[in-house]
Amino acid sequence: MESPGGGAEARARSRQYDYGANSNLVVNTGSRPRDAHHEPTGEPQTLSGRIRARSFGDRAVRTRPPGLEEKRGRSRGKKARDAASADLPHRDAKRMRRGSVRPEDSVLSLAHDALYMPRTRETRTAYEALLSVIQRQLGGQPLDVLADAADEVLAALKDDRVWNPDKKKVIQKLINPVSDQMFGQLVSIGKLITDFHDAAGDSAGVPSADGTDMPLDDDIGITVEFEDDEDEESNIYQGLTLDVQDIDAYWLQRKISQAYENIDPQHSQKLAEEILKVIAEGDDRDVENRLVTLLDHETEEMMSDPRLAPILEQLHSTRASAKERQKNLERSIRDEAKRLLNNDSAGTDGARDSKAVDRYIESGWLKGQRQLLDLDNLSFHQGSLLMSNKKCELPPGSFRTPQRGYEEVHVPALRPLPYESAERIVKISDMPEWARPAFAGMTQLNRVQSKVYDTALYKPDNILLCAPTGAGKTNVAVLTILQQIGLHMKDGEFDNTKYKIVYVAPMKALVAEVVGNLSARLKEYNVTVSELSGDQNLTKQQIDETQIIVTTTEKWDIVTRKSSDRIYTQMVKLLIIDEIHLLHDNRGPVLESIVSRTVRQIETTKEHIRLVGLSATLPNYEDIAVFLRVRSDGLFHFDNSYRPCPLAQQYIGITAKKPLQRFQLMNEICYEKVMAAAGKHQVLIFVHSRKETAQTARAIRDTALANDVLPRFLKDDSASQEILCAHAELVKSSDLKDLLPYGFAIHHAGVLISTATLAWGVNLPAHTVIIKGTQIYNSEKGAWTELSPLDVMQMLGRAGRPQYDTHGEGIILTSHSELQYYLSLMNQQLPIESQFISKLADQLNAEIVLGTIQNAQEACSWLGIHLPLHPEHRMLRNPTLYGTLSCKSVG
Repeated sequence: MESPGGGAEARARSRQYDYGANSNLVVNTGSRPRDAHHEPTGEPQTLSGRIRARSFGDRAVRTRPPGLEEKRGRSRGKKARDAASADLPHRDAKRMRRGSVRPEDSVLSLAHDALYMPRTRETRTAYEALLSVIQRQLGGQPLDVLADAADEVLAALKDDRVWNPDKKKVIQKLINPVSDQMFGQLVSIGKLITDFHDAAGDSAGVPSADGTDMPLDDDIGITVEFEDDEDEESNIYQGLTLDVQDIDAYWLQRKISQAYENIDPQHSQKLAEEILKVIAEGDDRDVENRLVTLLDHETEEMMSDPRLAPILEQLHSTRASAKERQKNLERSIRDEAKRLLNNDSAGTDGARDSKAVDRYIESGWLKGQRQLLDLDNLSFHQGSLLMSNKKCELPPGSFRTPQRGYEEVHVPALRPLPYESAERIVKISDMPEWARPAFAGMTQLNRVQSKVYDTALYKPDNILLCAPTGAGKTNVAVLTILQQIGLHMKDGEFDNTKYKIVYVAPMKALVAEVVGNLSARLKEYNVTVSELSGDQNLTKQQIDETQIIVTTTEKWDIVTRKSSDRIYTQMVKLLIIDEIHLLHDNRGPVLESIVSRTVRQIETTKEHIRLVGLSATLPNYEDIAVFLRVRSDGLFHFDNSYRPCPLAQQYIGITAKKPLQRFQLMNEICYEKVMAAAGKHQVLIFVHSRKETAQTARAIRDTALANDVLPRFLKDDSASQEILCAHAELVKSSDLKDLLPYGFAIHHAGVLISTATLAWGVNLPAHTVIIKGTQIYNSEKGAWTELSPLDVMQMLGRAGRPQYDTHGEGIILTSHSELQYYLSLMNQQLPIESQFISKLADQLNAEIVLGTIQNAQEACSWLGIHLPLHPEHRMLRNPTLYGTLSCKSVG
């Protein structure tokens, strides 16, 4: 596979050989002839009369070290610049070159890795117009892709050796086919950009071994001289302030985790202990040498901070146990009292102060001193993308295949486990007669539902069901609803005024689907099912007439916060939480607060409320069971072998570094995966913008047409093509009208390209599901982020049709850095971690407004008793990750 792009880099490399770039390297010899008098002849010569004893050292003069004045000048200049821009954040240049994340402030903010940056207002306007044209061609792509494509297009337009028709061909290879009008627009914009050659020349570097340019000031060799940059490095920290409250017991460990991306938490803790030991024991030169061997030289810059002494003192203070801190505080107070006592000017006041200090210590006042806790440092800013495991063990039969520009990981489909000797399948005819109408059209339950059947229908115990997508968790929820309806049945009649059931779904699309499903299945029981979401409110009369309320997580959190709605919440007898693995998401604290209030209501009113959690397969399901107060007989866990249609997985991690190259490589891989299934199975491709749907379909069609393999999608003489051609005339969308005759964008024709909303709407499965890229624009954050785990699992849940396929195929195309995350997510090795700490202050304020907390003592009681057990339990299991002290260190 040829490496795409390269025009801008090739032009930059060629410029470094121009005369202007090398003329200053020519050394001119002097025109004056050499002094023959002092030339050696090779014969022995005497020094008698030519040197005297007094002449030894007569040329020694006292001077300053060479380059000292120059360094001082640079230091003064840097201090002046820092004073002028004291409000701007300071960043290390080397860390910036490693690609540190910056907020997307403008259109050009993500183009810092590009070769070209506009230098004037006019060229900036022209460059923004160029990015706008490229965005229309490539669709909704991140700005680094657009900036890289702009470099390649400008390099092609500025090449005077190529005529316009050839330039158009080059540009079409880069940003898809362009019309003559658009090409003329690109040529006009290129003429307005007059500083491209200068910017590209300044950005040119030394070509590396693999053909890519490297900056001239990068650390290429091994030899490192720290002494040459002492003044500059010392001034990096000028103007920086560090709050002492930011330095807790795990400050150094967090810094190490930031410096090393894939370091294990245990290794990070061990490395922090070694660093503290080295700094505390050795002198300056010894510390520097030992840190260089312990760390790489770039990470060692973190240890050269002149504020290291107070930081180290604060670290030792915070890492001490509670008893040690108390002893240190008492010792410092006594020392201060003795100093005052020995002071002559203190007089009798010194003795009185000393007695007061002893009285404070004896009364226990010091033991009650508060400790400030920084919740921001303890919370997980990654949200649902938190990776708490560093190793993913794949099932047997998995293998990796490195390719040029990407790595491919194959995970085979798990075979269904054989039936156990005592395992039986529950038939609908074996159910109580009054419960059969809810399962009309079914003959029997599946394996998962049969194992949960007895507990769900005949017992009031809490349930946690962890099962793969498509395992029929909704039928289990119906069984628990029937259990509650059966409790209020007398002489064949149902009293639906004594209870209410709440079904909490994560999305409004799921809420509408559940309402329609339950309304049809429970019609025989005269049960009213209503939706309560941001778009649909219920009056008090409607709530009185409703038995089952299907709502979203945030809406039910608002309802339980209102004291006026307590009359309805007290009638709730069953709470069903769907997709409870959202505890790992940023919305997790809302779920935790709902369960916390429900448990508190149970403790207050002494009336049982049944909690039912439905989730995907989790590695730490026992922690969630503790959180939901689920006993062992109510805990059911099923791995992927219970999936109705086994799923074979493929993960492609793109290793190419240039953004445009990653984009083009992803298109090529997507085409190859589609061709592997063309004519054999249906393919469903998920992209992340409406524009990209038509562009992806058109790119696959054009590539197949160029390779003369288009009949593999739809035969020329087939009846389907006649039907598609006839219906294409009725379509209003020009893109769809162009693609329909070729068998694209219509499901029964073979290939369907859609956004992620289809996975939450119509149940439209296919044999092969491809997720093309995992970057999606988050309008809330104003930046490109990774897909949520819930979306990924829902999209891959569409792979495989149980009625027709023996297995399905799920393919994820992502960057290589995210490969480990998605492997862990889809193979039940990504633990669910609590996000409650990030919203602890908000939840506490909500309880204060609700009236359940009125003073500090009640707040402490709420934190100690009503704080959800999930974060407590996870803190005890993994104290390093949560930044808490272990039990041994506390004692």
